[in-house]
Amino acid sequence: MSEQRGLPSSGASGAYDGQDELASALAEFARSAQQQQDRESTLAEIVRAAVELIPGCDDGSISVVFGRKTVWSRAASSGLAGAVDRLQESTGQGPCLDAAYLHETVRVSDMASEDRWPVFAPQALQAGAAGMLSCQMWVDGDDLGALNLFSRTAGALDEESEHIALMFAAHAAVAYAAAQKQEAQARSVATRQVIGRAEGIIMERHKVTAEQAFAMLVRISQHRNVKLREIAEGLVLSGRLEQPPGATGPAPLP
Repeated sequence: MSEQRGLPSSGASGAYDGQDELASALAEFARSAQQQQDRESTLAEIVRAAVELIPGCDDGSISVVFGRKTVWSRAASSGLAGAVDRLQESTGQGPCLDAAYLHETVRVSDMASEDRWPVFAPQALQAGAAGMLSCQMWVDGDDLGALNLFSRTAGALDEESEHIALMFAAHAAVAYAAAQKQEAQARSVATRQVIGRAEGIIMERHKVTAEQAFAMLVRISQHRNVKLREIAEGLVLSGRLEQPPGATGPAPLP
């Protein structure tokens, strides 16, 4: 069987070869990102690929904004990226915050002449960021995420950079959503497993059915106001249903 797939049609002129290369690179990035094992490694792969694929980009990071006020820098590719992210958090202004809050792409070609963020811009320039490009990646309630791209040379992040970054961010958002879903599924499986083991201990110890053992765990969880998984984990690890720190009253099950 031939290894060649997806060849152009007989009528193709070759006029879009450059775009074909970009499409191929983005597809390869999507495959690589979806092979990562968790959200953190997915974010790291997103930033690595962004620096490699987007023209004029020297460094990158992802800013996650929680509750529309707390900014957390993730997967910074360099000290410069991390430093500028911290400046945006401390000053409360900057391209990534505008990108996240205003749902728009923000490009700074030359930080030295930037006047939209009078406190942030001079400090970012002093840190080494001569240009910046921020694209929104996702919105989840009051939590937002933006892809930050940094240039150490003024004018390096141009219209082409922005065009490619927008396409890249769309692929990155899909990959991150898939990683979130995979992690949630893994946590669900792990929770079911630990609860099942806790049920087995109770069944053996108290000679009850699986349904009765689960009902006991639920009652204990409600009585102590502790998550069911935490109750189960405590029983599996220690063999005892310990009272959590600060809890009062007798335990429902010895």
